[in-house]
Amino acid sequence: MATVRDFKIEPLDNARPHEDVEAVVRLIDCGREKLIQIDTYGRPGREIPGKCSQTIRLDKAAFEKLIQLGKSHF
Repeated sequence: MATVRDFKIEPLDNARPHEDVEAVVRLIDCGREKLIQIDTYGRPGREIPGKCSQTIRLDKAAFEKLIQLGKSHF
């Protein structure tokens, strides 16, 4: 698991579509700070269906930056 506190923006030259997967958002309160956690669960046909594939946590600054990046991109 990783906590993201900032983003580095880089282009992706050969982007291609990915398959849709299930994701769960968790609102975390660690006492000293609040975080937003996103867990993804991979494709249904994987070896262990339902197993968490990736977990990422965003602190407040990273979440706000992500919102701004999304607004300017879309």
